[in-house]
Amino acid sequence: MTPTPPPASPRPNAERRHAERLHAEYKVPGGKLLVVDVEIDGDSLSRVQLSGDFFLEPESALEAIETALIGSPVTSGADTLTQRVQAALPAETQMVGLSVPAIATVVRRALATTTDWRDHRFGLVHRDPESPARHMALDELLTREVAAGRRGPTLRVWEWDRAAIIIGVFQSLANEVDSEAAAAEGIEVVRRISGGGAMFVEPGNTITWSLIVPESLVQGLSFVESYAFLDDWVIQALGDMGINAWYVPINDITSPGGKIAGAAQKRLDGAVLHHVTMAYDIDADKLTRVLRIGREKLSDKGTTSAGKRVDPLKRQTGLDRDTIIARMIDSFAARFSLSSEPLTEAELAAADALVETKFSRDDWTAKVP
Repeated sequence: MTPTPPPASPRPNAERRHAERLHAEYKVPGGKLLVVDVEIDGDSLSRVQLSGDFFLEPESALEAIETALIGSPVTSGADTLTQRVQAALPAETQMVGLSVPAIATVVRRALATTTDWRDHRFGLVHRDPESPARHMALDELLTREVAAGRRGPTLRVWEWDRAAIIIGVFQSLANEVDSEAAAAEGIEVVRRISGGGAMFVEPGNTITWSLIVPESLVQGLSFVESYAFLDDWVIQALGDMGINAWYVPINDITSPGGKIAGAAQKRLDGAVLHHVTMAYDIDADKLTRVLRIGREKLSDKGTTSAGKRVDPLKRQTGLDRDTIIARMIDSFAARFSLSSEPLTEAELAAADALVETKFSRDDWTAKVP
């Protein structure tokens, strides 16, 4: 396989300040597209033009915002930009589809070393079922490959060959998992490299994927903003299937029928691993037997008692799991550049080495006892 070449690297800020105009776009999560064009004079903004498909009243508020940003140092953080804009807004200002923090974010992205979704070609990896430990290894390996430029940004859809519990890197094994119950059920326990909470999966009961991108794609966004930014296509894909879904900070996607998904992230050497698990049709009774925390959090997953299914996707779409996956892939491909990019033998061998040296070892799984 010939690795997908990364896009041309954005120029460093010091060089970009000599450009006549800097440009950035930001799709506000749950809102509208916000575009900014800025000009730099020395070390401060000399001209700011905001545009987009948002709604803003009174119309004069736009000029007030742009004027307030002029003179801002190019090193200004989000808080400083937010304060300048907030102080300049007319008292009667109403915003729909944008917010003051979003304005600060798009300006920061213009001043940073950023790329846009359209600057990248994404490779799709969707393989036959893998072991839980191999999934953990593939996530780490492919993130490092993207960071090194040996592989382009990647969307990887997971298939499971057995039931598993996947705990976050900072979670206590004993506090999260009833190990005796898990062993009795034949459920394997593995630890991933990202934070967040425990997942329970069985083949066919969840939809899990990893989105691995250069850090330049989320440059200028806060950690929380990057979750919403990388999940926005999912919200749109669910909407295409008739699900009214929305993002809940910091890492959840929910709907009127209950929580649909949870995300986690890890940043390695200049790349971002963003992986998400969606509930398709989970055995809630088994979940409560093997996950200690699950006994208190079932209501967060769309059910209030054991013996029920956690099935927001199945129930709300009426579609089988494979069809949902296919539609989500189609939705991603319709918005961005996506083509199949199989794993190489070298990548698979390197992943298996990580399984042996890390992800199958008790000292990793029980690193937080």
